[in-house]
Amino acid sequence: MTSLSNIDLFVVIAYAIGIFGLAQWVSREKAGHTKDTSDYFLASKSLPWWAIGASLIAANISAEQIVGMAGSGYAIGLAIASYEWMAALTLLIVGKYFLPIFLKNEIYTMPQFLEQRFGRVLPVLMAVFWLALYIFVNLTSIIWLGSIAVNKVAGVDQTAALIGLGGFALLYQLYGGLKAVALTDIVQVTLLVLGGLVVSYLTLNQIGGDQGVLAGFKLLTERAPSHFDMILAQDNPFYKDLPGIAVLVGGMWIANLSYWGFNQYIIQRALAAKNLGEAQKGVVFAAYLKLLMPVIIVLPGIAAVVLAPELAKPDEAYPTMMKLLPPGLLGLVFAALIAAIIASTASKINSIATIFTLDLYAKARGMKTRGEDGIAVVEGQEKHLVLVGRVVAAIAVVIAIIAAKPLIGQSDQAFQFIQEFSGFFTPGITVIFLLGLFWKPATEAGAIVAALTSVLLSTLLKYSVPAPWLPEVLNAYLLPFMNRMMFVFVVSLFLAMVVSLLVRGRGDANRVTMEGVTFRTTGAFNIAGIGVIAILIALYATWW
Repeated sequence: MTSLSNIDLFVVIAYAIGIFGLAQWVSREKAGHTKDTSDYFLASKSLPWWAIGASLIAANISAEQIVGMAGSGYAIGLAIASYEWMAALTLLIVGKYFLPIFLKNEIYTMPQFLEQRFGRVLPVLMAVFWLALYIFVNLTSIIWLGSIAVNKVAGVDQTAALIGLGGFALLYQLYGGLKAVALTDIVQVTLLVLGGLVVSYLTLNQIGGDQGVLAGFKLLTERAPSHFDMILAQDNPFYKDLPGIAVLVGGMWIANLSYWGFNQYIIQRALAAKNLGEAQKGVVFAAYLKLLMPVIIVLPGIAAVVLAPELAKPDEAYPTMMKLLPPGLLGLVFAALIAAIIASTASKINSIATIFTLDLYAKARGMKTRGEDGIAVVEGQEKHLVLVGRVVAAIAVVIAIIAAKPLIGQSDQAFQFIQEFSGFFTPGITVIFLLGLFWKPATEAGAIVAALTSVLLSTLLKYSVPAPWLPEVLNAYLLPFMNRMMFVFVVSLFLAMVVSLLVRGRGDANRVTMEGVTFRTTGAFNIAGIGVIAILIALYATWW
């Protein structure tokens, strides 16, 4: 355990003051204008492409990614990078096929889309589910893993670090809302990328010695060859986490589509775009950043296999590698890690406030739609709803701080814990939205069956497989949670379609319009998309 030097401490404090001040400055309002719900929850529908792309990555890359995925890199190897690289392709699909429908229908939250498409019951159920997931899985994991990093690098008591991270993230977005988060995320992401590259460079340089970084990478591949298998064989001890070809054509698609396409705290950035063109440019920018992430996150974890082979837990890999940094630079990279934690935590806090306030509280109070942006409020209630959002944000942070250790503290690989338990719900979510977007006969009854089937069947398979009442080949297939997600997706899809055909919805249930929606994209988007695909083919061909 180390302590920060004076110069490191100065860098971290300067960053904290600077980014907090910048967040308040960019989210300031014109004289005489009071911040309303569109300002607080949708950044006034004015985000440019660079803010969208940077904010997508900042919301995604946090402690559970940096610390957690580096830990999985330490334990499993480069195969964990499939979460990042396949996400780049998923973002292109979201930009081309999902965003045109969402933006044309002026969607601001995912429960709102469900209400317009299916009816009033499903959105309430899903809103409650998302709030529980964001608070008890996402928010808790970020601040817990962040507190581990702060404890290992700076020597700060972990409980104090836990409270400090949650409290700072809350204050960071409390006044400015989404605008404060999104418009400062370009700074956060720049710091994150540069800091991560520095850590990767120094770890490889340490391995290579006098021969340099490239020699260090070559030596790393020779000393830990099993950590550079992108597609794991069935005899690999971590096959249950990343079951071979399923990372390319199986269950990982279910997780990625749900996360990048239908996840409030992610998609909220694109929904706040100036227009569809800006949103699509933003997701392409994010896709290229995702291609770079394994170099920043996974590689230091693999390097720790050589440099720190006796770690107590894999999740200690990244903080341990940070100790290689000299004074001053350590402060900068530590600030980058804090930047990622704060940005992602603030994003989730804002999305929790958005869903509770607009999809539960406003509806329960009978507030009706006003204005072109579709925000569900009554004239004169703007200030009240912003206040409710801020109170909910504070309560969510307190709950997450209390629940973090009991829920996440016992896990060796928190990233895999998050993926597996989120996977109880993601098959049903993916079914509901794909049918809602692209299959007109889908009804609310079918969607509810999909949601229930996803949770119940996932739970049953998790705790009963291998089961004597299943064929041996099916038992073997269902052991990896990613395969279970694919199986549950297929069953949920089938049942949702059958129930939708048997139980008709109300004639006015579907208010989502496809009129004027086009899936044609610009030449620049298409060329950039081909570039992403070409890079992915090259990566998998090299490390297969």
